Amino acid sequence: MESWLTGSRSGLTFRSSRNAGPKPRAKKRFGQHFLSDGNVLRRIVDAAEIERDEATLEVGPGLGSLTAVLAERTARVVAVEIDRDLIAALLQRFSDTPNVTIIEADVLEHAAGELLELASASAPYVVVANLPYNIAAAVLRHFLEGDVQPRRIVAMLQLEVAEAIVARPGEMSLLSVATQVYGETRMVMRVAPGAFNPPPAVESAVVRIDVAAEPRVDAPLDAFFRIVRAGFGNPRKQLRNSLSFGLHVKQSVVDEVLAVAGIDATLRPQVLALEDWASITRSWIERMRQ
Repeated sequence: MESWLTGSRSGLTFRSSRNAGPKPRAKKRFGQHFLSDGNVLRRIVDAAEIERDEATLEVGPGLGSLTAVLAERTARVVAVEIDRDLIAALLQRFSDTPNVTIIEADVLEHAAGELLELASASAPYVVVANLPYNIAAAVLRHFLEGDVQPRRIVAMLQLEVAEAIVARPGEMSLLSVATQVYGETRMVMRVAPGAFNPPPAVESAVVRIDVAAEPRVDAPLDAFFRIVRAGFGNPRKQLRNSLSFGLHVKQSVVDEVLAVAGIDATLRPQVLALEDWASITRSWIERMRQ
């Protein structure tokens, strides 16, 4: 009898099922749009550059279209689905595919290492996902800051979110900085609504994140993110104003910190590169020690 895994806040346990019910429909509450374009599916898997002997952790397999392509390219597919109504359909589709493990769980409630272990898999691994737009940023953060980081992430996202992730100085945002701290980002392709069933109301895009072995800034991350969040708290204001307000210090202190860091206090946060934020962080730490 084929087995599947189900998750809850208290953990994950084995359950079993023999029969699949009627074909499930996309649910608005899960932000579901099932990817059905075969060319797009293949390009996503190509972009992941998965090594034959490594695992792939797929978030939100839906009806399993992307899962099927992944199963042809990788030693183990660990497909994590939150929607119980989709589990039976996935179970039926992959009943004769031994390298696919279906796990019913909220991926945000379980560490990557735990999910891999349940499928008898381990790092290195790659994340490939067609992410619901409302949780995309949270899922990316979950893996980038998690216990066992992936080697690479290839994800379908809302175009606006994808553009923010791959932005360069001049158009940076808090999401740009928070993502690029952990790896190199690039746009793989834009995807029209017609590639999905049902079609979303917005255009989508696929991004690739090559995760770095270590964070890409020479500064303590807790202090770094405190500075960055303060800077983008009022993104239309000059740095001296947004940092003064966000850090709860006088503008004279901020001006001093920025001068030591070699950063123009009249700039706006979106023009700064990662190293600029790191320089400000190091200068801030030194100033606070005085």
